[in-house]
Amino acid sequence: MTEDYTTRYQCPEKQESKASKVLTHITRALASQGYDPVAQLVGYLLSGDPTYITKKDNARAQLRTIERDELLEELVRQYIANKNKQAG
Repeated sequence: MTEDYTTRYQCPEKQESKASKVLTHITRALASQGYDPVAQLVGYLLSGDPTYITKKDNARAQLRTIERDELLEELVRQYIANKNKQAG
């Protein structure tokens, strides 16, 4: 028998702002070192290994202040917001 309901997940709003700031900082630090930020962030998100993120400008330490699920939430949020802007 299959379940006929959808579980609702609530994202904490205060985490969005922090995750967004950390992502911006990490992206800039990676790009300034010549890394592809997308590839490096995907490597980190899939493995959980912080060595995918540079230590430059304290990016790796900032990364450790938030959980991977918070980063994923922010990335999905930004993706949807961008798609909605393009459609509207």
